[in-house]
Amino acid sequence: MDLWFSEKQTNNVKFSIRVNRQLYSGQSEFQRIDVFESPEFGKFLTLDGYMMFTEKDEFIYHEMITHIPMAVHPHVENILVIGAGDGGVVRELTRYEEIKRIDLVEIDEMVVEVCKEYFPHTACGLEDERVHIFYEDGLKFIRRCKEEYDLIIVDSTDPFGPGEGLFTREFYGNCYKALKEDGIMVNQHESPFYEEDALACQRAHRNITESFPVSRIYQAHIPTYPSGHWLFGFASKKYHPLRDLDEKRWNERGIKTHYYTTTLHKGAFYLPAYVEELLKDVEK
Repeated sequence: MDLWFSEKQTNNVKFSIRVNRQLYSGQSEFQRIDVFESPEFGKFLTLDGYMMFTEKDEFIYHEMITHIPMAVHPHVENILVIGAGDGGVVRELTRYEEIKRIDLVEIDEMVVEVCKEYFPHTACGLEDERVHIFYEDGLKFIRRCKEEYDLIIVDSTDPFGPGEGLFTREFYGNCYKALKEDGIMVNQHESPFYEEDALACQRAHRNITESFPVSRIYQAHIPTYPSGHWLFGFASKKYHPLRDLDEKRWNERGIKTHYYTTTLHKGAFYLPAYVEELLKDVEK
């Protein structure tokens, strides 16, 4: 008997992966957590039935949400990561020696524990001595912060359920206050392809542009995410993602990547016409 995992991406579209076996299923205070093993994508994590990441393509998402701002900001020491309980963002950040502190705020401790057990390659950076984990609501945590961080990475789930509040005007305004005078915020920005997701992109971008003087969108292609076309947001108090990119400085670090390059960095900000059209009314 064939076993398949299927995710409903719209009322008319499902994405399915053949599964060898289910490795874990549990219910936390916030959501259902499942781990599956597949022949094509290796192990993968789902929350409430929605794909979070797979072993085969997680590097794309985690490299693009991390290395883009690190190649722009000239001096990052203190970082706040909201969400990202799987540890992929933290893994990439711990490759930078100059970083002094990484505060990880994750609402669901069970996600972290499951990922440590079943995805050690992704969660390996969580044991770094510079990482401090806070199990609480990112919305509440950020309200207490003022001019504290050089970089904030918002690795949220989709804009409903536990992650809904991380797409609001209030939240982005609090991120602005929590950043130092030259701080950068990067967030996952959903897919622009399907209508409901596209509307979420517009709302998030509008809310961000109301708080940040620099706000740009960039893209990556992730096979297991809805439509495979995914957007990220780059928001800053000072730095422009292209004009302030320091290719020489980043390349001299010698960080080995599988997706990100400084050449790709530049190309990622050149968006398809339909995405430009989607964002033009809210773009500064």
